[in-house]
Amino acid sequence: MEAPPETCTLIGPFAQVVTMANLPLTGPITDDQLEILEHAGVLVQADKIVRVGPYAQLAREAESHSYQLHPIDQPLVLLPGLIDAHTHLCFAGSRSNDYALRVAGKTYLEIARQGGGILDTVRKTRAASPEELVQTLTQRCSRHLAEGVTTCEVKSGYGLTVPDELKMLEAISQVNQQHPLDLVPTCLAAHTRPREFAENTAYLRHVVQEHLPQVKEKALAYRVDIFIEDTAFSEEEALWFLQEAKAQGFQITVHADQFSTGGSKVAAQVEALSADHLEASTPQELLLLKEAGVVATVLPGASLGLGIAFAPARKMLDQGLCVAIATDWNPGSAPMGDLLVQASLLGAAQKLTIAETFAGVTTRAAHALRLEDRGSLEAGMLADMIAFPTSNYQEIPYFQGKLKPTMVWKNGKLV
Repeated sequence: MEAPPETCTLIGPFAQVVTMANLPLTGPITDDQLEILEHAGVLVQADKIVRVGPYAQLAREAESHSYQLHPIDQPLVLLPGLIDAHTHLCFAGSRSNDYALRVAGKTYLEIARQGGGILDTVRKTRAASPEELVQTLTQRCSRHLAEGVTTCEVKSGYGLTVPDELKMLEAISQVNQQHPLDLVPTCLAAHTRPREFAENTAYLRHVVQEHLPQVKEKALAYRVDIFIEDTAFSEEEALWFLQEAKAQGFQITVHADQFSTGGSKVAAQVEALSADHLEASTPQELLLLKEAGVVATVLPGASLGLGIAFAPARKMLDQGLCVAIATDWNPGSAPMGDLLVQASLLGAAQKLTIAETFAGVTTRAAHALRLEDRGSLEAGMLADMIAFPTSNYQEIPYFQGKLKPTMVWKNGKLV
């Protein structure tokens, strides 16, 4: 084998490297399918992984080629950087009043009908300057990165006018250019109908004719989402809208089955990349998603924020679905935004193996976003890596998210 260029850096040794390599993309995963390398190192060139293997062997190679060394002098477990495949990180203001109403007995839908909910955040986000959105989004990205998230999807959807939606997407683009965290923008202009429109159909037509062409022209997003629910858009409205968006060249994802079923059927019909939420899904909906090859993205943060049951992740896996786990970080239903905590709690509640939990926030989350260059530690993949202060990978979910990474590498750089 031809030796890698001398610009390589050897990082290690790690007590364990959990590579997440060679795992199935769908269905159950047992922990004995995890590749766990003991006393291992990672050879990195620029932003890519060259090789992962026994440290002693890589050290001999490093010495003979005069590679740079990044010594690790404490027991650490190395994992791929976490991927949060569904967030609403770009917003202004708080919805703490909504939370107070919910814990006092009001439902999410009741609060929305009374003027709270999404439209409350819309008012605050419209009033925010582009600089304010950039500043607050940067702060949230920095927290996410410190907690091990190296790639994050971010939706618009709190503007609901062409200028305000573009303002959000431009803020996301600016932060993406300036911040180490990789952001994947999604246009969610179809989050709910704004008060300026009297009917859903007219608003969705407006989005198709006015919003999406500008989003595409300015290259601000290549993904489109819609919220299918009683207080948002119907199955029929969403199906028409998504077909139009797909015809314009956008990839599709769907807010589906959060409080009622129907959205997953639409996601299957349009062959969406993912259907997200799925708390209300039954085996019938899960079968539709499986047959259409749609990733099931579950959002435990919304269940914790709303005090409702988790999506049936165990049943999804047993039915052969690809299950990703994301935070849904937003100011209303999921304000916590801690991916590791949420994935660990979901795993305990739904009896997911550690391998299934890890896959949900690495390899399978990468597949939900169709980012096939990350999510595992193997040759050719991005050197997005996180190291935890333990010598046993099982302790990461065991402490239910309180064990945080002490070292984070993004694109091969320690950040």
